[in-house]
Order: sequence, then structure tokens, then C-alpha cells
Amino acid sequence: MSKLILGLEPTTLHDIVSTLTSEHIVETSDAANKKVAKCRTYLEHKIASSDAPIYGINTGFGSMCDVKISDDQLALLQENLVKSHACGMGDRVPDDLARMILLLKIKNMCLGHSGVTTELVQRLVDMYNSKEVPVIYQLGSLGASGDLAPLAHLGLMIIEDGFVLKEKEGIAILNGTQFSLAYAAWCTAMADKLYQLANLISVISLDAYDCMSSPFDPDLQRVRAHKGQVHAAAMINDLWKGSELKDSEKKYVQDPYSFRCIPQVHGATYDAILHLKKVVNTEINSVTDNPLIFPDKDKILSGGNFHAQPLALAIDYLSTAVAELGSISERRIFQLIHGVRGLPQFLVSEAGLNSGFMITQYTAASIASQNKQLATPASVDSIVSCKGQEDHVSMAANAGTACYKIVKNVQRILSLELLVAAQALEFRRPAKSSSKAEALVSQLRKSVSYFENDRAMTVDIQATEEVVEQYLQGLQLTTEL
Repeated sequence: MSKLILGLEPTTLHDIVSTLTSEHIVETSDAANKKVAKCRTYLEHKIASSDAPIYGINTGFGSMCDVKISDDQLALLQENLVKSHACGMGDRVPDDLARMILLLKIKNMCLGHSGVTTELVQRLVDMYNSKEVPVIYQLGSLGASGDLAPLAHLGLMIIEDGFVLKEKEGIAILNGTQFSLAYAAWCTAMADKLYQLANLISVISLDAYDCMSSPFDPDLQRVRAHKGQVHAAAMINDLWKGSELKDSEKKYVQDPYSFRCIPQVHGATYDAILHLKKVVNTEINSVTDNPLIFPDKDKILSGGNFHAQPLALAIDYLSTAVAELGSISERRIFQLIHGVRGLPQFLVSEAGLNSGFMITQYTAASIASQNKQLATPASVDSIVSCKGQEDHVSMAANAGTACYKIVKNVQRILSLELLVAAQALEFRRPAKSSSKAEALVSQLRKSVSYFENDRAMTVDIQATEEVVEQYLQGLQLTTEL
């Protein structure tokens, strides 16, 4: 069993998402434990030696920051905070994401500026290593003052067996961006895998539609050298190697944009994924609760590191970028069933008697349209809360949950493209596509046979989704991620 050490050294997106598929335990480093203990000792000394108000420690919260709390009620203050803020609603956060939230909270605390006890950090580590799944709900966070409602539900789990929170520990749990960050990290990793899948399925579509290879020539990419475009073209050329259809004589001067502009469109999505990697890596290694404590400088600072605007903007960007993978995929489906380039309309014999793949494109169009609605930026919205004290919020949590749905939807659209492209490829036989493309088609054919006549399409769609899910599970993240 592997071990993930969380501490003062950087933790990466790759470290976090690898926990989804590996058996592992978490430990905190000795250096982190010492820093957490030092910060706690400093805070306890401050509390004991001064009557000055310290936000969230001996005061109320939000607009009640001017209400002083007596020393004998400081522990109760933290417990009340957790209970009162646990107002989440809607569907439960998926188990893998809920555990990622817990993992990210451990990382945030062990950076040593939150003023929590080493006992609380260890409590979180023990919860994680015993494979406990926090019951957290998707609705409730405004993405500022931290992901308060979702993280309060994590807090309920911490105290449910009698664990007593000390001064500052309740607000340290609730303040922070770990809910939004978990969604950002998961969506970034899945977007990277969908990008790879989209490139492979597009190779099947390129050969099925009898497309030209010139749009993928390295010289074209060299004179417009966006990193993503170059990467996408190179990946597709590699996936396309050995295709008999690729090298066959073409009757057409140009291909539609959904084929010809794959490097530009898929590549732009990859550039967005790389940007998200940078933002997520920074946030993983940031302290995002409030107030923050700096013992060496004798400072307790109340600020706004919990404000998730950097995440909100980035997640919205990713939502748009991933939705575009689905949008161009749906267009390739449309072209493949159009009845041109030697392909029968709707990819079935006796069209008219048979409807073939007609409504498959409708389904893809419906999902692509929903993605456009979901991709409306959450980060441009803000609703005043807490009597005006919290007057500008990021809505990063809403951005994250919307992006999650978009990612799932794009996986569905790509499944439909695979189903359609595999059918279209049969009309090019006996010529073969590349070995990598044919391997995926062969995997599909184990559960989905060639369509001779109309049958219940939903059964084959579900089977295709299972093939795609298995393929994605076997993918590694691209080297740069």
C-alpha cells in the first residue's frame, strides 16, 4: 500500500487524483506536525494573555464579528458554528469527491497557519485512513467565506463521536475552498482523459468520413504554435499511424471544420486544461481559512484567502473548454450520418424502413445543448449575504458542480460518437484504420454488433458507455498534467 505524505512540501494535482485509483494511506510530515503545534501554542498564549477581540476565536462570525464571546464559551462557539452552518441541500457529493475534500482539508491545515491542534489534524487523518466518506451535499456554498455549508457537514462528521473542538477549530474547518477545489481537481483530471479519448475517437471518425491528413501536418502547427494545437495534432498523428484509410487517395479538396479543425479545437481545450492545472496546484498548496496565524511575526491576520474567485474563473473556463469537446463531437456525428462520401444516410441499409442512427444525433444534440446552458459562467454572479458583510462572492462551488455535469455529459457525447463512427467505419471495409483505433472498435464489438436493421438503440448506447468508462479508467494523465 502506498503512502501519501502531506506537509510543507508541494502536493500536486497528480498526487491528489492518483488517490482515486490507488490503495494508500495518508500521513503528515514531522515538519508539518511541528509547525501546526507551534502555531497552536502561539494562539493559546495569545488567547490567555490578551482580552483583545480575535475574529472567529473570541468573537461572533460574519456580521456578528463585533460580538465578544466569553472565555468559558469559546469551545461552544466552535461547536455551534459547525452545527448552525450545516445547511447543505441537494444530492450528496459523490464518494470519491467527498474523500478528496477531506484530503484537501488535511493538506490545508498541515501547512501550519490555521491555529488548530495536532489532535484535530490526526482526527482527519484517521478518518481518511479508515476510509470514512463524509456526507456532504452539493448545494449551499457561495464560494466565499469558504465553502461554509459543505464543509460544515464535514465538521459534523468530525464531532459526531464526541470529539471536542477547541478555539478556532470550527472556523478552520468551515473556512476554505476545499469543496470547490475538489471539483476543480477532479474535473481537470477527467477533462485531460476526455481530451485523449476525443483524439482517439476522432481518428475513427476521420477514417470513417474518408478525411484528409493534411490538416494534421506538423508544418501547419509550427506556424501557429499554440501549445495545445501542436499537442493535439501530434497525438492524433500518433494515434493514426498505420491506417490504410489515412493514406488512401482522396476525392475531396477539403473536409468540414469538425474534422479539419480538430487540432485547433481540441488543442484549445488542452490549453485550458493546462491552465487549470496551474491554478489547482497553487490552490492545493495554499492556506485558505481565516484568520491566519503567523507566529514568527507575531501576527494574526483577518483577510480573504477563503474567497474562491481564482477557482471560479478557472472552472468556468474549463466548463467552456470541455463543452467544446462535446460540441465538435456532436458535429462529427451529424456529418457521419448525413449520407455523403459513400456512406448511407443514417448509416443503415434500407433507410426509410430503418431510421438507423437518426435519433442518436438528436440525443447528442440535446446533451450538447444542455452543456451550453451549464457553461454559463457562475463567476459573474454575486448575491449579497450576511447583512452585507459578505457583499461579493465567487459562486465557485456552483461553477464546480456545473463543470462536473458537463464533464459527465461530454463523456456521453463521445460514447455516441464512438458508436456512430464504428458503424460508419464498417462501410470502408476491408480497409483498416490504425491499430489503436481498431483496438477500441474491437473492444466495442464485443458488446455492440454492427447494425443491420433497427433495434432498441438504448441497449447499445449503454454498452458503449461501459466500454468508454473502462477505457477512461485505464488512461494515465498526459505527461504535462
